Amino acid sequence: MAKPRMDLSAFIGKLLEEQDGDVLREGIRVLAQALMETEVTALVGAERHERSEDRTAYRNGSRARTWDTRLGTIELAIPKVRPGTYFPSLLQPRRRAEQALLTVVQEAYVHGVSTRKVDDLVKALGLDGISKSEVSRICAELDPVVEAFRTRPLTGEYPYLWLDATYHKVRIDGRVVSQATVVAIGVTHAGERQVLGMDVGSSEDRGFWTAFLRGLVKRGLAGVRLVTSDAHEGLKQAISTVLTGATWQRCRVHFMRNLLATVPHAMREPIAAIVRTIFAQPDYASALTQLHKVADGLRARLPQAAALLEDAAEDILAYKHFPEEHRQQLHSTNPLERLNKEIKRRSSVVGIFPNVRATIRLVGAVLLEQDDEWAVAERRYFSVESMRRLCAPLAVATDQELLMAIA
Repeated sequence: MAKPRMDLSAFIGKLLEEQDGDVLREGIRVLAQALMETEVTALVGAERHERSEDRTAYRNGSRARTWDTRLGTIELAIPKVRPGTYFPSLLQPRRRAEQALLTVVQEAYVHGVSTRKVDDLVKALGLDGISKSEVSRICAELDPVVEAFRTRPLTGEYPYLWLDATYHKVRIDGRVVSQATVVAIGVTHAGERQVLGMDVGSSEDRGFWTAFLRGLVKRGLAGVRLVTSDAHEGLKQAISTVLTGATWQRCRVHFMRNLLATVPHAMREPIAAIVRTIFAQPDYASALTQLHKVADGLRARLPQAAALLEDAAEDILAYKHFPEEHRQQLHSTNPLERLNKEIKRRSSVVGIFPNVRATIRLVGAVLLEQDDEWAVAERRYFSVESMRRLCAPLAVATDQELLMAIA
């Protein structure tokens, strides 16, 4: 409901008597309402309740709108007209000072600055403090930008794809639950990295992973040769269902953790050194041969570790089929781990996200920032020459090589 109008001369007299912030804000509101009333009168061709041959439209109530000023937030009642529309000139476009304040708050939010520190920052600019609700409202203006980034079309082919998740506490239906923030990055045929997508949900749910990957495909994801991720069962099933024809690489870092968990603590370092000799081999065939030798050596004392090695042989050596210049980045999800650490650093000050939308807003803004940095990077992730070699048929071990490896 709009507040009742009052005599402007009397109100100005009151302002001269009292130097109070609340009174000043009310004065701005009254003057703004008076300005809007003047504009609407000119638009419709008549004063309130006036009969006029010049009338072209009618007043039709009002709608509430907040206006951020240097004196704080002011509640306005913007008149509505019919037929037609009206938007007050004092709000369009936003003044540069107000836009600058909005940009500062958004940048601080994206960089993981707490609400209290944002409040201190605003005060340092010579303005009044800003409330938590106001920070949230201002940052909600990031939503359209983040959503456009998350849903943009994917053009060309992406031979390499990495998938990983980090976890945040999110309030859902009044309860605080752990939710996975899943991120996909890829490399184009030109050797450039891109953030392809992100979403928030349950990482234990095969359906969630399947929907996420299908969303990428629907937006244009194509040409995937190798997918690198951890060995989560739901994710593995989703990859085989949606990205048919792509090879799966089990993250070597995650695999080593799983393997060493089956080994007595005192033996972990020497066993890790022995297993690393597998990955030091120059090609797939020699690596597979070394894997069988290591497994044979472990079988007597560590049968569980030996069986794990044998079972995972194809999955942990898949990257050996690809150009040698790429292998260091392909065998694990480390390229995404570093990005996830940056996400956690910036989101740690939030603690508990109030909802999923707030999680997507912050993480999406961080990813958009990272994607922009990759786009202008001086060096490509992989050279154009090495990506051209990737276009050749994948190196597949011959039957003779496989027989030698098994022997």
